[in-house]
Amino acid sequence: MNIEELKDKRIAVLLSGGVDSSVVVYEFARIGLHPDCFYIKIGPEEDAEWDCSSEEDLEMATAVAHKYGCKLEVIDCHKEYWNQVTTYTMEKVRAGLTPNPDVMCNRLIKFGAFDEKRGHDYDLIATGHYAQTEIDELGRKWLCTSPDPVKDQTDFLAQIYDWQLRKALFPIGHYVKDEVRQIAEREHLVNARRKDSQGICFLGKISYNDYIRRYLGEQPGDVIELETGKRIGEHKGLWFHTIGQRKGMGFGGGPWFVVKKDVANNILYVSHGYDPETAYKQDFPVHDFHWLVTKCPDPNVTFKIRHTPEYHPATLEWTGENTFVVHSKEKIHGVAPGQFCVIYDANHHRCLGSGEITV
Repeated sequence: MNIEELKDKRIAVLLSGGVDSSVVVYEFARIGLHPDCFYIKIGPEEDAEWDCSSEEDLEMATAVAHKYGCKLEVIDCHKEYWNQVTTYTMEKVRAGLTPNPDVMCNRLIKFGAFDEKRGHDYDLIATGHYAQTEIDELGRKWLCTSPDPVKDQTDFLAQIYDWQLRKALFPIGHYVKDEVRQIAEREHLVNARRKDSQGICFLGKISYNDYIRRYLGEQPGDVIELETGKRIGEHKGLWFHTIGQRKGMGFGGGPWFVVKKDVANNILYVSHGYDPETAYKQDFPVHDFHWLVTKCPDPNVTFKIRHTPEYHPATLEWTGENTFVVHSKEKIHGVAPGQFCVIYDANHHRCLGSGEITV
């Protein structure tokens, strides 16, 4: 961070209660800045059965803001989250697709609804994401990967708008996770040893399946072995399963892999074996691609389709303005319609954007 440049900026920090955003506040404090902090409330309805951890999150955020002499304001984005992100998620799931709520939460809530409510008063919005940015010779701001391949979160940020990226600041993006933990422990932050949250950002201890069941219920249907057409059991709803899934199936004689969904007939197709060929794809179409900065002229890229440390080399074959076929150099496991395919340059340094897989 350029200290002199930041001194002239109005900065808002999105403080979640986790260790990453807390170290962001420390990073500002150590250079003499005390930005305004905001805790975004997006938890579910007040209902004991959800066992939401938001109360503990807010306590942690309050303690960190107080430690560094920063104001903390709670911004209620509950309605926007459930009207926008949950609606998106359930529509995709009902259609048999595999959405990513956290991706849309960044675009619609953290850099969207928050900006409408309070963020518009600030020049920069800082978060604890593991990502970096850089300015090119034309003055364009690019989203770049973190040196920590396991924690890198550029895939979750690949749908934000260009104006959101221009305001985004990632003060810990140049660190690896262990370094962030060490800073938190050295500075005696209250959440230094707190575990990272898993799954969707607001669910706490509630499983993704329980989240879906609450809104879509159950819709039992047949489970069919793809190769033989044999019925091997019953599923409780196609939306509880993802392409490539190989755990939690509950059918005897396994292992089984989910390879296809027939939404019209409510049939789940599975394949038998430890690594069936049907679970892999090498070529798949992507539509409605969202470019973070500008369209990439080079067809040689790297990509990922889920939050993993690996980047896969590929070439892009254009089929329309923002549609193309990804030709992966290697076969990819669990390619599913509705997933975001995130595209990077050949050196997986700059994140170029993402679009939905339409297999």
